[in-house]
Amino acid sequence: MALRSWFKDLALPLSNAPAKTDKAAPAPLRAWRFTTDGLAAELRLPAWQEVMTRLRLPLGRLAESEPFQGSVACLGSPLGMDFAVMSATSQEISGRNPNQPAAVWIVVLLEGDASFWDGERTTSLRTGDIIYGPTGINAALKLTTPFQLLYINAPRVALDHRLLAPLSLKVGRFGGERGLGHVFSGLLRATAETLQDLTSEQLRPMELAVTEFLVANLAAEDSPAAIGGAGAARAAHLHRVCQTIETLLADPELGLERVAAEDGISPRSLQKLFASANQSFSTYVRSRRLERCRLDLSSPICASLSISEICFRWGFNGSAHFSRAFKERYGVSPREYRKTHLGEDLLAEDDEAA
Repeated sequence: MALRSWFKDLALPLSNAPAKTDKAAPAPLRAWRFTTDGLAAELRLPAWQEVMTRLRLPLGRLAESEPFQGSVACLGSPLGMDFAVMSATSQEISGRNPNQPAAVWIVVLLEGDASFWDGERTTSLRTGDIIYGPTGINAALKLTTPFQLLYINAPRVALDHRLLAPLSLKVGRFGGERGLGHVFSGLLRATAETLQDLTSEQLRPMELAVTEFLVANLAAEDSPAAIGGAGAARAAHLHRVCQTIETLLADPELGLERVAAEDGISPRSLQKLFASANQSFSTYVRSRRLERCRLDLSSPICASLSISEICFRWGFNGSAHFSRAFKERYGVSPREYRKTHLGEDLLAEDDEAA
């Protein structure tokens, strides 16, 4: 029996992204599922290898002393993040996948015993612990008992705008037993529990939450990716300032003086704070406004808003300036981007001129 026939028999689509048309927005998707239940013993491992290939996970050694069992439920978000709950017999996920697009992966251990090699040292994992890293770097997750985990694959484009030094991101671990890591772990575990009941559209809040929690945890760990090479105290300060900016993006008059006053420092000190991370205040604010507009342009929730209304609600002073900045950043006009994600029928009335 051919591998692809298993997916057909199990009602598992080969792609969870339907073809887009200009006539209507695609319907929200639910998780695709796979299980080895019902497969002959000799077919289970090849089928599992096919699933791992689809998830772009490099499969290492598998336990041979017991009948193999495995199941996956996977749901893709509108921005291209994959969320997969995986339960299976003991195995090892290790190495690098040369066909993996640039992305960041996140794993939280839900059940079972496991250890993690980050390229230098091996660490035992507890239930609730989170591991992460960029694709293209060697790492190994050894699952020594039957297990359950949540795996997230996030395209770099969805994360890099929030990292001050994205190329510095390395493989690492957040403990899930206390502090911010515990909060992040709780969010991911709740997502895993409800994933099969969610639609792709309902994952939109998780796209932002995963990004913000990852950045916050990296800052708490003094990661160079989050702090841009600055010292720990300066990094924490910059992270707080960025959070303040996030709440003020809608103000078209937002400037150095306003943010400095909110933080209780001088405008010159604020400039130096951004310069320490090889950033500028104005560039950072502009990139965050563009990203917020991009999210709204692809959201059916904002389909009734015109492109002009979206750009004004995030602090841009003119739609022409916004359109030029958006195309420079993302390579397409706001209208083209929106049409691709929502379809022709959901474009607001004044979008024809955008």
